[in-house]
Amino acid sequence: MMTGIGRLILIWAALLVLLAATVAASAVLHGAASLTASLLIAAIKVGLIFWFFMHLGEEAGLVRVMALGAIAWLGILFALSGADYATRGWW
Repeated sequence: MMTGIGRLILIWAALLVLLAATVAASAVLHGAASLTASLLIAAIKVGLIFWFFMHLGEEAGLVRVMALGAIAWLGILFALSGADYATRGWW
């Protein structure tokens, strides 16, 4: 396994490739396909950042579960906030 600066450069390059994929998806795809592709690519980028830069790959299982629980809770909060906003009769 790669350690040190080489691993960081490899992850940085992967993040740049994913950034290029996001830009290409927004230029080529339209509508819901563009949104879906962009969100999927963003989730992969978040996973790389959590795993390598926040060192979740080196932590015990309980820390990983807690991080996953925090992400799930944040997703629930966003979903409920979006549902609240969508169901209000403001227009």
